[in-house]
Amino acid sequence: MKSIFLFFGLFVGLLAAAQTETTATLQGRVENELGRPLQGAYISIKDTQHGTNTDSLGRFILQARAVFPIKLIVSYVGYAPQELSIRSGNGNNLLVQLQAEYYKDTVVITSRRRKEVLQDVPIAISVIGGNQVAEAGAFNVNRLKELVPSVQLYSSNPRNTGLSIRGLGTTFGLTNDGIDPGVGFYVDGVYYARPAATTFDFIDVERVEVLRGPQGTLFGKNTTAGAFNITTRKPTYRPGANFEVSFGNYGYVQAKASVNGPIGKKLAARLSFSGTQRDGVITNVLTQKKLNDLNNLGFRGQLLYNPTEKIEILFAADATRQRPDGYAQVIAGVAPTQRAAYRQFDQIIKDLNYKLPSTNAFDRIIDHNTTWRSGNDMGGASINADFKVGSGTITSTTAWRFWNWDPSNDRDFTGLSSLALSQAPSKHKQWSQEIRWAGNLAKSLTGVFGVFAFGQDLNTDPVHTEESGEHQWRFVQSTTSALWKTPGFLKGYGIHTTSELNTFSGAVFGQLDWAIADRLHVLGGLRYNYDRKQVDFNRQTYGSLKYVDTTVLTAAQIATLRSYEQGVYSNQYFNVEADNNNLSGQLTLAYKVTGKINAYTTFSTGYKPIGLNLGGLPTEGGKPMTQLAVIKPEYVNHYELGVKTSPLPGSTLNLVVYESDIKDYQAQVQTADLSVNRGYLANAEKVRVRGVELDANFRINSNFNVYTNIAYTDGIYESFTNAPLPLEETGAPVAFKDISGGRLPGISKWAGSLGGEFAFNGHLLGQAGKYFLAIDSYARSEFSSNPSPSKYLIVDGYALVNARFGFRISNGFSAHVWGRNIFNKNYYEQLLPGAGNAGQYAGVLGDPRTYGITLKYAL
Repeated sequence: MKSIFLFFGLFVGLLAAAQTETTATLQGRVENELGRPLQGAYISIKDTQHGTNTDSLGRFILQARAVFPIKLIVSYVGYAPQELSIRSGNGNNLLVQLQAEYYKDTVVITSRRRKEVLQDVPIAISVIGGNQVAEAGAFNVNRLKELVPSVQLYSSNPRNTGLSIRGLGTTFGLTNDGIDPGVGFYVDGVYYARPAATTFDFIDVERVEVLRGPQGTLFGKNTTAGAFNITTRKPTYRPGANFEVSFGNYGYVQAKASVNGPIGKKLAARLSFSGTQRDGVITNVLTQKKLNDLNNLGFRGQLLYNPTEKIEILFAADATRQRPDGYAQVIAGVAPTQRAAYRQFDQIIKDLNYKLPSTNAFDRIIDHNTTWRSGNDMGGASINADFKVGSGTITSTTAWRFWNWDPSNDRDFTGLSSLALSQAPSKHKQWSQEIRWAGNLAKSLTGVFGVFAFGQDLNTDPVHTEESGEHQWRFVQSTTSALWKTPGFLKGYGIHTTSELNTFSGAVFGQLDWAIADRLHVLGGLRYNYDRKQVDFNRQTYGSLKYVDTTVLTAAQIATLRSYEQGVYSNQYFNVEADNNNLSGQLTLAYKVTGKINAYTTFSTGYKPIGLNLGGLPTEGGKPMTQLAVIKPEYVNHYELGVKTSPLPGSTLNLVVYESDIKDYQAQVQTADLSVNRGYLANAEKVRVRGVELDANFRINSNFNVYTNIAYTDGIYESFTNAPLPLEETGAPVAFKDISGGRLPGISKWAGSLGGEFAFNGHLLGQAGKYFLAIDSYARSEFSSNPSPSKYLIVDGYALVNARFGFRISNGFSAHVWGRNIFNKNYYEQLLPGAGNAGQYAGVLGDPRTYGITLKYAL
């Protein structure tokens, strides 16, 4: 770590030494939009390290070496920076007025490919700045969801991660790689195909845009529920560096750094780093190890080339890795099933002379005897090129990415050796190419037109393994025959799966914005998709009667034991190729009632392509149900009505009402069939989600602001007549159930956040800046944690409160102390049935109370 910081410091020093300077004296005053002085504002000369801070009256005097005309940069935390051009003799009595971010009415919405007034954008969208992300401790998407209550993220490990908006998106539960996510995840315009990307730490984020509702006429990859659009900080021609380190309980250490500056007149670079470590919060009493720790490391490098004023080329490369001892789940309870008494979980462990280490999940104690491992690596490279041509801009985005996954799990959640091995190592590679034009077609007509191509390969590395242990026989015992007790039966018996998934997606898309009148706009867009998927799936059993002494058994007994084995694991093979196409689009009518009220209504259609089952198929009569290898595409009709208002200067109040109707909803379901690894995919005939969202921000004055976001979401299966049984009905005479009218998983009817910040001027270590006290709270009502509603798999509602107090300044030293979940609320993020549905179910535990201090220094 020391060598990294030494390198960054040397790099910044070399950049600064390269500047050419002559004597200049500048003085003046900096104030806010209300004419009040801003103490601690930072004034610097562009492309140099010469700078100073304002005093308590907002005054400054800057003596430096520079050449007229001088480019002066004035910045202050929470305000939009301003650039001034100063000619010789005009550097005295300068008056600079900065505009607070809350009063700032323009933001760059990259999803719309142009700079525009946020409140005028006819899309339900939340924009969170990088500083707010960092100070709130939201260093990944899972924490960011507390600021945007319409977002749901569930992760039992990086691979098994689901990201949803308004309850739609990635299928809930264990991941099946054969389907596309319904929420697009983009970083600097590059689409990330695997949901595991959402578990990595943010690196040098400038802002996060969360778009709600179907997207596709502007984005590269079609999405049915929304999109996360993350923009990182680009290189600039002004040298600078930022360093940050945090320390907290549970051995928490997080370090972040970035250096930035020119390496030529037309070339600038930026190098960023992030590392996070924390001890585990769950104790394995068998090994005396702490599990569910954090061990993350990430780098990102960028080169910006501007050969002319009309051309900008950005090359970026990144690499991140996670090496935690996690993600262990703790048994949260036991559900009685409809199986015979001897097949109930409590009876099974009694017969095996086993006792759970604790019946209270929040004791955070386990005794798992299979290693939890989550080796997670991701990275790639991209080139973004912008060419200004006439009245528009041509943009090309070329990218290649990889994802490597090396896991090990204890899927029976106990110290028994039931599932001895559960490992699904995989390698993923993807490429994407997008070319689009955005600009003005006429005085009242603007547009975006583009083409997009995407391909991916996902392979087992080299095989996926599920292997039974010495106690497996008792968990899967289906008769009272004494043969089940044969010594060594099922031990070492398992399956090796090899699979290769190849996909291609191509699209042509466009959108027009026609200003019929000054206040009335009509926006229409179309998208044509073509998707092709091919999978080669081969699962073979191994280790049959490996530890059984067959010399003491008759031929009939051996045959019976082998039939028992086939009821646990069986061979499966299928090779499937499928393709389809779709035309979707949207129509929006936007009307600006007054300068402070903007209303819009939208109808859009969305589409998720065909899915392929890559977790194995359920069996019927001992044979795989190959008719389930391919599942139908998912189609969405979406209706939305929104009103955006600015009732007071610096304040916003927005309301959205929506409904999404889905045909052939792609659901991920868990079964009692052990041969179906991580569940299988199925189509629910009809699903309906409707809701109301209220977003409000109020800036009382320059020192005090509050915000609230409230989401009401109602999602049900309108028709799902062939759904799997819930946990408590396992063993019923029928294998499927009509759950029409049941609630969709992962959706709280009510979710919301409330927070605010109070700040006041002050000094720290001789620096002028602002002290601040901020509180953020997040609450949600109960939700179903299983695709088929189960009364045992309902996660209770909970509320969390986070707080921080500190001192901030644009350039120099800043510090704050922070606490997350400060009332130490015990809560589940997810509940999961054990493999085979024996009755036990486990919980993904939310973090306990954490606290610490963050120190920052900016050059």
